[in-house]
Amino acid sequence: MFKTIADPADCEVRSVIRFLKANSVKQAEIHRQLVEIYGENVMTDGRVRRWVRQFNDGRTNVHDKARSGRPSVVNDGLVAKVNEKIRENRRFTIRMLCDEFPQISKAVLHENVANRLNYRKR
Repeated sequence: MFKTIADPADCEVRSVIRFLKANSVKQAEIHRQLVEIYGENVMTDGRVRRWVRQFNDGRTNVHDKARSGRPSVVNDGLVAKVNEKIRENRRFTIRMLCDEFPQISKAVLHENVANRLNYRKR
């Protein structure tokens, strides 16, 4: 028995599906081989069939298509303004910054202060 591969990348599994489909392997057999190598939670049989169908229809890209998401209100200029406010008053709180910048949620503001500006609680 082969050693199973834990946590494969999605594009890796899709590449295997594409390769096996090109070798005229049946969809059920592709799923069986994937489960054998990657484990039970790799991909459902229906997903394998969907990817085989997409490759039959001419798709060649194994990566996800770009999706539109919610646009971010945080840009470099806004982060610079937050940094200026923090430098004006070093005893800031996230709640005080939320009052100054109501267009940014508390969670996003905290994430930017901690990760982008590298400020830590003392």
